[in-house]
Amino acid sequence: MKKHTLIASSLALSGALFLNASAFADGQKQPADTAPPETATAVDFINAFEKLSGAHPGFRKAHAKGVCVQATFSPNTDSPFAGSPLFSNGDLPASIRFSVGGGNPVSDERTPGVRGMGTQIKLPGGGMHTFTGNSTPVFAAKDPETFLGLLQRLMPDESGRPNMARLGAYIAANPSTQAGAMWSRTTPAPASYANTPYFGLHTFFYQADDAQEQVKFRWHIEPSLGNKGLDAEASATLPALFLEDTLKEQVANEETPVTFTIIATLGEENDTNIDPSVQWPKERPQVNMGTLTLNSVGTQSCDKTNYDPNLLSSGFTPSDDPVLRMRSPAYGISFGKRLSGQ
Repeated sequence: MKKHTLIASSLALSGALFLNASAFADGQKQPADTAPPETATAVDFINAFEKLSGAHPGFRKAHAKGVCVQATFSPNTDSPFAGSPLFSNGDLPASIRFSVGGGNPVSDERTPGVRGMGTQIKLPGGGMHTFTGNSTPVFAAKDPETFLGLLQRLMPDESGRPNMARLGAYIAANPSTQAGAMWSRTTPAPASYANTPYFGLHTFFYQADDAQEQVKFRWHIEPSLGNKGLDAEASATLPALFLEDTLKEQVANEETPVTFTIIATLGEENDTNIDPSVQWPKERPQVNMGTLTLNSVGTQSCDKTNYDPNLLSSGFTPSDDPVLRMRSPAYGISFGKRLSGQ
């Protein structure tokens, strides 16, 4: 079984394990090594991704399999962000990369799991604004240490497979991993990159030059074509690599443009700034930030793009979320290795 498929299957099964106490009722004692590591560095994550997916020189260490798209961002000028350069320069060109989670560049796209959407919008004068999101509405853990511990328990043991009892025990002992495990257990593979939502997961702030207060928000992206997953029957009719061709067909259909709406959820003071494994309450107000319209698929335009979510335009700042902060050095190392063929 390919490593990417094995990891996805392991997460799905672990979601059942932490809910089912009888998983340990067969005489096996629940493993005691359920504590996250004390520290986690960007290098630790690069090494973990390579151990989980194998070494693939010249490819991203995470989300290795992907496709580049050229798009246009049309801002909503009637929003709390209207005074920013991102929203006051009309339509802007955008580079998008859709991807499959994991470090295997030939992973089976019929396999359930995370899909990614990295978007970099180009402003006049050379400025950039990046939206980088995943198809899961929560991150896999509350902080880098807990996430690294999860990755370590996904690694195969001497049998060539993850120790499911050890993995299930870790998830049971670390509640911030449970929502992500449940999502993995219950969410099918998307029928297309254009038929899945994407979530920024982290908290950001916007403050206009003349404003006294910040706008606190999280963003997500909704597809105009709606959400559509694959059932077992549909998956059986598809080749292992189908996502790029499907997206090309959808974009080529001029009667139904492929668009995405970027939506900001406005947070309140007591909504967490630093824990991406926790969703904000559903009743928080939402505002339309703008629309992304896909123009062409399959170019090489994003091959040398680093979709660091901390690369923001004027007026926007990242929160102190430790997972968000960790992304910059991890993306930077991966970027450097990829460009040097490592």
